[in-house]
Amino acid sequence: MMARMSGFTVEQIDHVELFVPDQRVAAQWYERVFGMRVLTEFEHWADDGPLMLTTPEAQTKLALFTGEPAESRPQASFRRVAFRVDAAGFVAFLNRLTELELKTETGATLDRDDWVDHDESLSIYFVDPWHHRFEITTYEIVRAHDLLP
Repeated sequence: MMARMSGFTVEQIDHVELFVPDQRVAAQWYERVFGMRVLTEFEHWADDGPLMLTTPEAQTKLALFTGEPAESRPQASFRRVAFRVDAAGFVAFLNRLTELELKTETGATLDRDDWVDHDESLSIYFVDPWHHRFEITTYEIVRAHDLLP
């Protein structure tokens, strides 16, 4: 049984911090791949802190800090960031893979057929140019299978 903390409930993860060599170049990559945009009301933070990116609904954020990417410091890194999408979004992402030219952890080009069926979810795994690991996943597995060719 989970203990309840009086007056305290986590609503969601607010943001994930990533270190990148150039905040603006990275922001363009995350916009192209995830459709995220710079959170303009916090853009001034980037002068000496993070450049905040957000999803269109402002539910999920990435905080891009200028610094050494995790690839050279594996002990100081998180394992992976997973973004949940609906079935249609999952298939739409698969359909964009050729244009996105994403890579797997081993450096191979990510292919539309590289998704993994976990029985209760479907996922596809890749890295950004700075070797941060990402996952796109859907729990709408029946609908996703219906939409896949």
